[in-house]
Amino acid sequence: MAELLRAPSVPSLAGLEEELTCSICLCLFESPVTTPCGHNFCGPCLDVTWSGLQAGFSCPQCRASFPRRPELQKNTVLCRVVEQFHSPQPASPAAEGGKKGWDGSRSEVACDSCLEAAAAKTCLTCLAAFCPEHLRPHLESPAFRDHQLCPPLRDLPRRKCQDHNKLLEFYCRDHARCLCCVCLVSHKTCATGPVQDAKADKESQLKSRLTELYNQSEKASLALDEVKVLQRQASETAARKMDLLRSEFLEIKALIEEEENQAMRKVEEEEKRVCDKFDYVHKVLGKKKNEIQVIRDQIEMALTEDDDITFLKEAAKLRNTSTKDVFIPRIDLDQNLIHTIYQGAFSLKEIVKRTVNQPQEKKMEGGQSRPSVEEKANLQWKPKAFQINPSNKLSASGRKAVGSQAAKIGKAPQKPQSELSEDADTRDKRKPAKSAPNTANPGATSLESFLTKSREELLEYAAKITLDFNTAHNKVLLSDRNTKMSVSEIPQKYSPHPQRFTYCSQVLGFQCFKRGIHYWEVELQRNNFCGIGICYGSMDRQGADSRLGRNSSSWCIEWFNSKISAWHNDLEKCLPNTKATKIGVLLNYEGGFVIFLGVGEKHNLIYKFKAQFTEALYPAFWVFSSGTMLSLCQLK
Repeated sequence: MAELLRAPSVPSLAGLEEELTCSICLCLFESPVTTPCGHNFCGPCLDVTWSGLQAGFSCPQCRASFPRRPELQKNTVLCRVVEQFHSPQPASPAAEGGKKGWDGSRSEVACDSCLEAAAAKTCLTCLAAFCPEHLRPHLESPAFRDHQLCPPLRDLPRRKCQDHNKLLEFYCRDHARCLCCVCLVSHKTCATGPVQDAKADKESQLKSRLTELYNQSEKASLALDEVKVLQRQASETAARKMDLLRSEFLEIKALIEEEENQAMRKVEEEEKRVCDKFDYVHKVLGKKKNEIQVIRDQIEMALTEDDDITFLKEAAKLRNTSTKDVFIPRIDLDQNLIHTIYQGAFSLKEIVKRTVNQPQEKKMEGGQSRPSVEEKANLQWKPKAFQINPSNKLSASGRKAVGSQAAKIGKAPQKPQSELSEDADTRDKRKPAKSAPNTANPGATSLESFLTKSREELLEYAAKITLDFNTAHNKVLLSDRNTKMSVSEIPQKYSPHPQRFTYCSQVLGFQCFKRGIHYWEVELQRNNFCGIGICYGSMDRQGADSRLGRNSSSWCIEWFNSKISAWHNDLEKCLPNTKATKIGVLLNYEGGFVIFLGVGEKHNLIYKFKAQFTEALYPAFWVFSSGTMLSLCQLK
């Protein structure tokens, strides 16, 4: 009776055999332990697997990684299940016909000779399992001395070759299949090896692939962060541009109102004309929206019609009504349009300033002075009728010119009148003029003469430049006696200083220049996210306007990946690419210009600025991303 009651438990225990098998040794658990990811292994097997590792501990089954070696505890519940599985169970009378033989729970491998006793060893040569009694010939007879014995294997048929009934001991990498010693003959030209070595290679490949996927995931995360940063910078740039435009227009209105109320009236009329256009556009868009709404209502009404004939008539009427799809353009800032509008406002402000101050300057100089090259660039649009009358008032034709220029501000001319003097050569070709000697600075040398000088001649003006650590941003790392700068991943613990940059990763040179001609060279050692230029010592150290070229106190050229640009007063000029890795900077204070040259076997002009310098100038540098490095060349 007891046997009948216990019989149903036998097959249930037999079904647990696969769950109670260690995936490392493929045998029943011995001192089972559980990893944090929930998988079970033999304690000794896991110790062997993790032996010699200092880091990189992972689960052998799911490859889940652990920061350090987990402290594993023995799984007592699983131990009791394994012990119960090992305990002998009476055979089922229905299955065994009432005979007591090999364990009916099939917790052990049966002997292939007697089919009753549990096997003690498996012979990989005979491809059979033997109990201790039938194993004696293998242990005692010299004829079986070369036979390979191993712990009992339950899945021995799966390890045999289906064609030759031999043990699968080799692996063909070309055909991705396991081979026996007979199959190996037909694969002698293939890349073959032991199964254990092939498993190790595959595990190494999968681990490498897993590492590569982790790296790709990290790069994707960094790319997402970079996109967010670029999006925020675009929004900040747009807001900054609108603030600059607002301030420029307010200053223009104030100056024009002070000198001539009638000019202000023309500006107001122009403003009204522009606003009327906006109102007209608004009305057209509103009308278009209403038309779309009417068509939509008609379609919805037609869809509610139950009568087929009436519905088809309504559908035929609505078939010819069409509307254009809403087009969403690419969301990007049109820098050219923004710079053009701002430059128009800036040019108008400068013209009004010179118009107001010119009579006083004439009295002080005692004669009429010729306009400079920069003034000619800014006054290209000025008509001849724009004159100053003795009463220091704008004439009627002058007021008309001011009004027309104010109208041009809102219309965005095709080519902005920029202070950047890269196209000075083109302008000079358009209107060739004899250069008058500089009576105010007789010692100053013309810009064109420096463009023809060799590098050896430029070295006569060489200046020794070092970096001022009191101005360095916390992410700028200085080295080599303050002659090299790079971006540091770890913020530097610089002491607070009023001259230190806090917004952009920039640094200034320690030397300042108030007069004379000076030349220095900078080497771009790594990366292409950097800027080189000059600035006044009064340039802001905080906020977005403290970046080189984004204010009226600095001039620079900038490498942003493969794009090269010239910047001054927040105006950008795109430049042709250059392969030069060493940049020369020539400053002529009295001459009012700074030149950037590509230094090589033959130096070539990258860009030139013209300006009337009014303060002491400092060499200035900007480094952006990790890996960027600039080095000051020590000129002899």
